Amino acid sequence: MRIVEQDPSHSSWYIERFREMAAKGDDLHGEARLVDAMLPRGSRVLDAGCGPGRVGGRLHELGHRVAGVDVDPELIAAAEEDHPGPDWHVQDLAELDLREDSGQRRRFDLIVCAGNVMTFLAPSTRGDVLAGFAEHLAEGGRAVIGFGSGRGYDFADFFTDAARAGLREQVRLGGWALEPCSDDGGFLVAVLGR
Repeated sequence: MRIVEQDPSHSSWYIERFREMAAKGDDLHGEARLVDAMLPRGSRVLDAGCGPGRVGGRLHELGHRVAGVDVDPELIAAAEEDHPGPDWHVQDLAELDLREDSGQRRRFDLIVCAGNVMTFLAPSTRGDVLAGFAEHLAEGGRAVIGFGSGRGYDFADFFTDAARAGLREQVRLGGWALEPCSDDGGFLVAVLGR
């Protein structure tokens, strides 16, 4: 939310950016394609840092049961308008706590965290966010997290934080289109399990 405080028009710019790209026919579904390939239909998916709902909305269209969380109420309002169907929530990922009607913690087969969300978090909260992911994963569930290098969160530090949160590395990729990961690569997609 510091970005929004510094630039109050940022959220509306971000929403319109993706609406314009969709209207032009740009491919906005790379992350959703990878996640969908990892799951049977009807899986429970959390879109963590969902923004205006691009990834979660597509996964819902593909038949998954989707919840999305973002700290920005304007982005959640856009997600509800542009992608009806998923269960959208305004919530800080550092305090992630989604519950069933019974009061039990909601569990997800997969948590997707795309769009460099991890690099927008306050560094002091990154471990809390990863621990929250671990707490919300179903048995055998996976977290798929992607972000670019050079954004203030070293990949080695990320894997250390993930291990401390109880998440173990399963697969390391260099992008959402299954690019191989290299030590000097500019992007990371990490598949983690409990």
